[in-house]
Amino acid sequence: MPDATPATEARTRDGLETVQALLARACESGEDGYRFALLLQEVLPAAERLDAGALRGLAPLLKRVEGSFARADVPIGYRQRVDRRLQALLAIVDEAYLPEGVLPVHGTWAAPLRERARAAPSAELARFVRHLASLSAPRPTLKWHRACVALMDEAAAREDVAECLRALAEDAPYCPHDDAPGTDRSCWYHHLVEPHHGDVARGIVWAGALTGGAEAVLRLRSLALRASVSGDVVRDLKVAGAAINALGAIDDPRALEALWRLRAPIRDRALRKQLDTALQAAAERQGITRAQLVERTVPAHGLGPDGAVERTLGGHRARVAVEGAATVRMTFTGADGRASRTAPAAVKDGFPEELRRLKALAKEVRATLSSERARVEGLMSEDRVWPYAEWCEHYRDHPITGAVVRGLIWEFQGEDGVWRASLPVGSGAAGGGAARVRLWHPIRAAVDEVRAWRERVVEEEIRQPFKQAFREIYLLTPAEEETATYSNRYAAHIVHYRRLYALFKERGWQANFLGPHDGGYNGEARGEFGGGEWRACFYHEPVDDGGDWTVEHAATDQVRFERRHGRRWCEAPLADVPPPVFSEAMRDVDLFVGVTSIAADPDWADRGEDRHAAYRRAAAFGALTASAEVRRAALERILPRTRIAGRCALDGRHLVVRGELRTYRIHLGSANVLMEPDGAYLCIVQGRRPPGTLYLPFEDERLSLILSKAFLLAADHKITDASIRRQIGGVIT
Repeated sequence: MPDATPATEARTRDGLETVQALLARACESGEDGYRFALLLQEVLPAAERLDAGALRGLAPLLKRVEGSFARADVPIGYRQRVDRRLQALLAIVDEAYLPEGVLPVHGTWAAPLRERARAAPSAELARFVRHLASLSAPRPTLKWHRACVALMDEAAAREDVAECLRALAEDAPYCPHDDAPGTDRSCWYHHLVEPHHGDVARGIVWAGALTGGAEAVLRLRSLALRASVSGDVVRDLKVAGAAINALGAIDDPRALEALWRLRAPIRDRALRKQLDTALQAAAERQGITRAQLVERTVPAHGLGPDGAVERTLGGHRARVAVEGAATVRMTFTGADGRASRTAPAAVKDGFPEELRRLKALAKEVRATLSSERARVEGLMSEDRVWPYAEWCEHYRDHPITGAVVRGLIWEFQGEDGVWRASLPVGSGAAGGGAARVRLWHPIRAAVDEVRAWRERVVEEEIRQPFKQAFREIYLLTPAEEETATYSNRYAAHIVHYRRLYALFKERGWQANFLGPHDGGYNGEARGEFGGGEWRACFYHEPVDDGGDWTVEHAATDQVRFERRHGRRWCEAPLADVPPPVFSEAMRDVDLFVGVTSIAADPDWADRGEDRHAAYRRAAAFGALTASAEVRRAALERILPRTRIAGRCALDGRHLVVRGELRTYRIHLGSANVLMEPDGAYLCIVQGRRPPGTLYLPFEDERLSLILSKAFLLAADHKITDASIRRQIGGVIT
């Protein structure tokens, strides 16, 4: 290669001097981060045109500029591009130098790598950290994986990565405002990871997952929770997504269990999609379906086959046990055999750490039990069939899932191919001769069979984990057959919007929030059924109450159905929707309307004249919905067993209660009360609960409310509440 000409050398010398002057000028503007970034955007392209020898002469100045820029308050949109160019130039002049901007200057989560780079800089460590920062995609490639492990071992950085991951999951975040005198820490939003350091944090997450083992699984789960739902930091979906994806890539049953336990607390739509993708990928690796993977990774939490675990703490025996489908109880038994639900002083003082672990275990078991109850109820819209042995292992005999399963009706198919309904335990339970099992749904049963099961459930006082024998059934109506693609069954209701939105979230539906923003006038709630193959869409819109744009009430509209086709959803005719899917979706919509309608609001009558008064009168005492009809069927069986049976009668859509002063008609849908003989409305904001020993076959807040009002009004002469006495108008002695 020929030597450079004098003219070329002159141009290089002039270019070097120009770059040197501009870099010095940029350093002087360091306090103004915006101006600093603009000057560097102007000078760095010129620096990149210099040869390696010229750049090495600029190394001290480049390092000073990079350090000042890393500490400057630079707008996010201007930082990342400048950072990358500066760091690329420094990698050329000094491979062992790790620029300050690659890792956060103050963040505690990066302290192990940052302090090591300052104390013992090396080319191996710098190459490894630069590799971590190069991860800009949600999931790294296999090439990135291999290079990461090799570079981490070259730099002997496994322990540093593990400590960084621990700090991300556990340590308090750093905020520069905390250093200001008199600053109230609670007044500031704390970022777990500053946005421009998201890539290197994601690289640490994946590096920890690749080499961390069991400890990494626990920390990744904690990090996913902290970055997505924790209140101590601003949500960081980038880091949370990295933790979820990393868990999905770990081929370890503990990682699958961690993913399963994240399904309940994480509600963000994007993160839930990543959870589903991670579970799907893990299922495909094992050659099973996602549903099979979920049911096979339900944690047992160390409980025995009887759903309990015991620990000896000195002279006491502590026991955590699943009791029924809704209760997890912790008890302590002393040497004298006396049991207590509170920890004795000897246990509190002598075994504080063991007691803390037991309480944490009880909390985890409660969460799993609640999640399993919801998951198994979701199977009501599916047509799942299990081989008998597989069902026994993952359902009937599981220490937690079994507590839910044993209170439900299942169908067992024998060698003759006939399906027969049975309880899994107790008298008449199915034996081992069955070949396949499925969950019983009343929509597939004859009327006489449903009636017989309701009688048996009440007679044997079986408290089911959710409505099954008494489950509402929703079939297509002639009006829906005519509209073909939508249902108006629950349209034109006026509901409390905040309650409606909260109920959407509680039942696992996704919905936009109504308000004064783009798209905030058209509400659409979407719930998935049939194992995620079908989706119901419930439309609603705000009601203009004449005030500000805060949405207090909403009007309901159509329900439509969509079917999944790959990644797309396509609208489907109502006639094509499987009956269990249609019934379960409409059951949810009935719940949404029934619970949040102003017709069920006892305070609404005090509002005087109101433009929704006509709707409320019609809905509060109108025809019964499917849910109210089931309530009536339950009352037919429950009332004869109560002490007020002689004062009660079911009459059409009402429970009629004869008191000493008046006769009352309680509507079975809204629980509103009318008094005879004048039909006056009786407002009871909250009646007494029915006696604690009264058996109810399922949890139903409205049923409990109706019974509480019935018990109250049957003894109306004993009522002491002044407002109720004034409305009744009788003389109470």
